[in-house]
Amino acid sequence: MSWTGLPERALDRRELQRLVDDLAGRPELWKEHVGFPDSEGGRHYASLYRDAYVDIWLLCWRPEDDTGWHDHDISSGAVHVVEGALRECNPRIGGEHLETVVSDGESFSFGPDHIHRLTGALEQSVSIHAYSPPLWRMGQYSISTTGVMRRTSVSYADELRPLDEPLDAPPREHVA
Repeated sequence: MSWTGLPERALDRRELQRLVDDLAGRPELWKEHVGFPDSEGGRHYASLYRDAYVDIWLLCWRPEDDTGWHDHDISSGAVHVVEGALRECNPRIGGEHLETVVSDGESFSFGPDHIHRLTGALEQSVSIHAYSPPLWRMGQYSISTTGVMRRTSVSYADELRPLDEPLDAPPREHVA
């Protein structure tokens, strides 16, 4: 399955995973977009395709890149690592977070209820991501040192990164 011939409907997470797996084997569709910014820049990403039903991205990661905790609002998604490795972390209430390393050639999918954090692993990495329905909003989370979680709604066009101020930080003075 590639973006030519996609059905005119939302795709489920299994279909999205087949899509990213197929695209990973077709580098002529994405290889030209691979790039790594200097140490001052954030992740490099390129929109490969977007229609009313699906949204496909190429993301390039450095080891220090970190999305912070986030969800994909109403969208399901899938990720295929085509080079290097990514670390996916899922929050756990009352215990250590679940951490998985996804290496090149591996993929995973998730539903809209999935909360996670992605970081670069030990080297530069490249991944293909697909979402359906297309991303419009996402939830960005902070988790305090006491385990309290807060969600902030952000645009899909905003670059994800860890939120700066944990919940247990002293409140800032507000000036009207």
